Amino acid sequence: MAGIELPEGSWWDWDIVSWDPARLRLAAGYDLTYHHNLELVFSDPLFVSCPSVFHDPEFRDPTTDELAMVVRRTGERPAVVVAFEADAGGAEPALGLIAAEQVEVVEGLVLRY
Repeated sequence: MAGIELPEGSWWDWDIVSWDPARLRLAAGYDLTYHHNLELVFSDPLFVSCPSVFHDPEFRDPTTDELAMVVRRTGERPAVVVAFEADAGGAEPALGLIAAEQVEVVEGLVLRY
């Protein structure tokens, strides 16, 4: 994923676990009903455009146009810019675009009750 290595696993379901000015946390697993096993933690998110719940994302580097749009909106080139297409329940794949100062891959069981 755009310079980020995801560990082996079933990362079908994704959602936004939490989001505040300091961090955006995306959770992933094969079924998010009771737990998840993976988080992408974006520190100091500058730009976020993604569905709150999505499935089977295909992460990639941003296009030149996507990167230029992020720079126009934020006034700077962020250290991390990740783009993806995913199933979000619509007729066409949903586009995700996240710009932040840093991203960390965190693996481990997190219960959701």
